[in-house]
Amino acid sequence: MAIVAAFFLLLTGARAQIAQVDRGRALAEANCARCHAIGAVGESPLSKAPPFRTLHRRYPVETLAEGLAEGIRVAHPMPEFRLEPKQIDDLIAYLKSLER
Repeated sequence: MAIVAAFFLLLTGARAQIAQVDRGRALAEANCARCHAIGAVGESPLSKAPPFRTLHRRYPVETLAEGLAEGIRVAHPMPEFRLEPKQIDDLIAYLKSLER
């Protein structure tokens, strides 16, 4: 019985993680895809905007959480927006899913 319970917990956790990544991708599509390549392949529509799949090469994506909460400010023009804590967690989970 313990094995069944452990399997159920693993399955539930995996489903929750998949849902979080899916929500993060939806946020990226709605807020970022106009400039950034948000998928595992493809070029960014705006050449100065790094593809999301490469962000982890520049810095740990977890460090983006504060900027997403306060509003990301970068050297180039970018729409200013702020995300709620749960949305930040979802977007970070999605960015982490792109790391290879």
